[in-house]
Amino acid sequence: MSAEDLEQYETDLELALYREYKDVVGIFRFAVETERRLYLCNAVDLKVRTEGGDVYYEVSMADAWVWDMYRPARFVKSAKVLTFRDVSIDEIAHSDLRVPETK
Repeated sequence: MSAEDLEQYETDLELALYREYKDVVGIFRFAVETERRLYLCNAVDLKVRTEGGDVYYEVSMADAWVWDMYRPARFVKSAKVLTFRDVSIDEIAHSDLRVPETK
């Protein structure tokens, strides 16, 4: 496999992941972003922990979807992330007004 083939393969994976994201974002309540990944979930709990003078975050999520193009199954029942870096949790605003698709 050439470098060009590999680049095209990864581009195709990213595009498929983006399309899947657009399809599923409407069924989730929260978007959680860590330094490594983006998660969509319906329940999230953030706890700030300290140990030996260090501060870290424990993020627990339920009913989640993971943005990871190499993961064979992106839907997970629960996920837990431990990180020393920033965590962003946003509630997803779902508009009641939907634009009809054109045919």
